[in-house]
Amino acid sequence: MLLGELAERYNKSNRRVGGRCAVVTVHGLSSGAATDALAGEWSVKQPNLPRPQVWLPTSTLWTGQLKLRDEAAGRPAQTPGQYPSIANSPLVIAMPQPKGELLQQQGPLGWGEILGSSGRTGWATFGRPEWGRFTFGKVNPNLSTSGLAATIASYYAAINRASDLTESDLANPAVTQYVRRIEANVSHYSDDIVDLLKDRAEADLSGTAAPTDMSAVVTQEELVYQYNEGELSPTRGEKPRVPLVAVYPKEGTFNLDHPYVVLPSASPEQRDAAADFLAFLQEPPQQQSFSRLGFRDHKQNASRPLIASVGGRGAQDLTYFDPPDPTVVKAILTGWGTLRKKANILVAVDTSGSMNARIGDRTRFQVATRAAAKGFGLLNSEDQVALWSFSSETEQRPKSPYSEEVRLSAFDQRSLTSEINNLHVEGGTALYATVRAAHRHMLDHYDQSRINAVVVLTDGKNEYNKDNNLARLLRDVALDPERPIKIFCIAFDEQSDFGTLDRIAKASAGKAFDARDPAKIDDAFVKLVSSF
Repeated sequence: MLLGELAERYNKSNRRVGGRCAVVTVHGLSSGAATDALAGEWSVKQPNLPRPQVWLPTSTLWTGQLKLRDEAAGRPAQTPGQYPSIANSPLVIAMPQPKGELLQQQGPLGWGEILGSSGRTGWATFGRPEWGRFTFGKVNPNLSTSGLAATIASYYAAINRASDLTESDLANPAVTQYVRRIEANVSHYSDDIVDLLKDRAEADLSGTAAPTDMSAVVTQEELVYQYNEGELSPTRGEKPRVPLVAVYPKEGTFNLDHPYVVLPSASPEQRDAAADFLAFLQEPPQQQSFSRLGFRDHKQNASRPLIASVGGRGAQDLTYFDPPDPTVVKAILTGWGTLRKKANILVAVDTSGSMNARIGDRTRFQVATRAAAKGFGLLNSEDQVALWSFSSETEQRPKSPYSEEVRLSAFDQRSLTSEINNLHVEGGTALYATVRAAHRHMLDHYDQSRINAVVVLTDGKNEYNKDNNLARLLRDVALDPERPIKIFCIAFDEQSDFGTLDRIAKASAGKAFDARDPAKIDDAFVKLVSSF
């Protein structure tokens, strides 16, 4: 982590503050999690991390949200002002080079023209019908700064202004329709933009690249640079065969400004040390370190290597959207659930006998289903969900290793939770047969207006001799970019065959979540559900 390296450099620099040495320690935590901890009881929310004196969120969007939460709690605001930047990175639409360069040749295009209008007709809009549909990847705005910034940018593009976004704008039907049109072309949401790009880099370099239905990814500029320079590749430094191109929409874009926030909890001595560390970070040698990772400097200037790497035409003369009032950002997050692309999800729950094994005072099945119920509570009532159970043929299920418990229908959390809790645990694990049948079922019920997915929850590996051909399964579930059915897996015991689950998920352009440590299962479900 760069900031940790710079802190070590600072600590070894023999700088003195008030005649004394200052020592800086850096801990990593996402901006959203830090906001939540600072707004509550830090020792409860983050018991393994000391309370900070300086906070470095990705964007001032988070300082505004913390201010709102402090005001709502009736306490003095911890982040009442404006803060200096240590580095900057604009939000861009990243595309594989052939596609990105084709769009650049069209002249200036806006957010809606790139991410919205082209959805149904796909690349035929730009004279390349053989490239198929146009969909893009985006991170869930409740978890990610880039996802939140991308959503805000859509609103600014809709009102055709670069500032003064208001709550009345959010209520304008024309604005809502514009944003909904863009969200409709999301391939699926992600919990982590870096993971999404790492998966793309791995596929690019594999030689047998897995297909993808994503024409683009909305991300920050420095990650495009890191991708192109091989920093996100499985072997660090190995550049991808097909680099990404950064496209800058004509209306403008959002800047992630990485503010340097000294919190009120800092003592006068700590404030002096924090000011010295800020001065250190803004000095040329440290700014060059940021530049080597693809950041613009603290004054928003881009280096020549950055522009050359990302292929960004017009990158030197950008229009930046002003951060909206924190109340507007909060309203955007509140309303996003109704505007986001809805999902068709088939949830297949492992009910094999091994699920009766104990984890503390509960069975694996109880731990898994409790986490599932909590995670699925984040779904939208307009999502459609089906529930299957699977193990092997049993007395209760003599003809098939899997069975439909709830047909694909409008999500009803209470009903779904009740059905899961009443499942009977017995038998072996017919993993391959169930995944294949679930995938086929979702193809038969495919809805192009929705994210279509299979979710597999299992504690084991395939134990079903009637169907044990993994190679055939991978072919059967391989992604069809025109009708993508993505498979998401959660492995929640150390005996789980996570490697195989990961291969199954990647074949479909989905994702496997590793919750073999029971302590990670709640977090895994939150990340899983954030994909929809």
